[in-house]
Amino acid sequence: MKVSLEKVEKNKAYLNFEIDEGQFDKAMEQAYRKNVKRFAIPGFRRGKAPRKLIEMHYGPEVFYEDAAKILLPEVYQKGVEEYKLEPVDQPQFDIQQIEAGKPFMATAEVIVKPEVKIEEYKGLEVEKFVYNVTDDEVEKELSIIQERNARLVAVEDRAAEKEDIAVIDFKGTIDNEPFEGGTAENYPLQLGSGMFIPGFEEQVVGMASGDAKDITVTFPEDYTAKELAGKNAVFNVTLKEIKTKELLPLDDDFAKDVSEFDTLDELKEDIKNKMQLEAKSIEEGSLKASIVNKLMEVAELEVPEVMINHEIDRLMLDFAIKLKYNGYDLQTYLQTTGLTPEEFKARFHDKAASNVKSSLILEEVGKRENITVTDEELENRIKEIADAYKKTVEDYKKTLTPEDKDRIKDSVLTEKIFDFLIKNSNIIEKNKEDMVESEEINTTNNNDDGEKTE
Repeated sequence: MKVSLEKVEKNKAYLNFEIDEGQFDKAMEQAYRKNVKRFAIPGFRRGKAPRKLIEMHYGPEVFYEDAAKILLPEVYQKGVEEYKLEPVDQPQFDIQQIEAGKPFMATAEVIVKPEVKIEEYKGLEVEKFVYNVTDDEVEKELSIIQERNARLVAVEDRAAEKEDIAVIDFKGTIDNEPFEGGTAENYPLQLGSGMFIPGFEEQVVGMASGDAKDITVTFPEDYTAKELAGKNAVFNVTLKEIKTKELLPLDDDFAKDVSEFDTLDELKEDIKNKMQLEAKSIEEGSLKASIVNKLMEVAELEVPEVMINHEIDRLMLDFAIKLKYNGYDLQTYLQTTGLTPEEFKARFHDKAASNVKSSLILEEVGKRENITVTDEELENRIKEIADAYKKTVEDYKKTLTPEDKDRIKDSVLTEKIFDFLIKNSNIIEKNKEDMVESEEINTTNNNDDGEKTE
């Protein structure tokens, strides 16, 4: 068995295989034994006909395909190991010679990981946005909790006003014909929320309980349901009840009602601690994103499209899972947004390309610095995850596939690489006021897909 590396160019390696006739004949014998029961030869019970007799009837090429399938994986693996290749996709085989009594000859085109050229990755000048939580921000968060726990109180002595909750029945028509989604009963609409078509809520303001009226609106040209976009609609609306929010006083009783704490001060302290944890995450995210962006500026590599496609598939799967978690499905999402499957997939291309490129660069840094993950470090991370799921390590391990363990190990490795880069970077701290729509922070902290699922 001979394997030679012909060349490597543009992320493609070309391997040549030559297998002597003796090994090829052994593969032919295996192919015969695998398929012998398929052949009915007069004078022999099915599965008992000799190989030579079958070859006389059907020709020796009847076993060539299976013989090749037996030989190619073995010789391919030998070539990959011998020349230390890192394939990123299945090889494309091309058989040059396959004939009984002669050597078997073939080639393989292999897409491999690209070479990463990076001269300097230490001493990079990077930015970190420092986010200090203020008392005012804690008070704002407390107000949000207060708003969320407000009581709804019926209003009987006045007409509906902005910010009220109007409980309404409505029936919508276009050209006197009802349309899907245009009818509802006892719908609680907060006036001024902008949840309905522009102009609808404004026309409910001023109605009193028991009032009925026709409201005319025009669907926006970019409305998600394409069949309604730009059309005029008439809604017959009946206002059944007006409610307003009544805020509870911020005191110790409020803290007891909405949390596990006994005093308002304890609740505020908890809010501040949680906000500080989130702020730390934002700070770390901004720093890591800045490091990755700098690395991508100084590194040179050509990412194979197949690697990008694999990452697109992963991002799309994650997106579909998130949709399902939020009570949607991908088909409904596509129908609502008016996207074709091809347009939907194209949305992930740039993100996928960036993910693959940054991953390869970080991997290269890890190799150059001999950064690895020990068994103890992997076990510690598995224990952390098990504790988070409130499971024993043994029970959690039973749920893990080898691929799951590899992903956990990769996440620990990535953290260690970032730790190294952070220690060896020139970090410039900036205040959160300087973040103004920072693309770095958005890239690091958004969902992988960058799309909202609501």
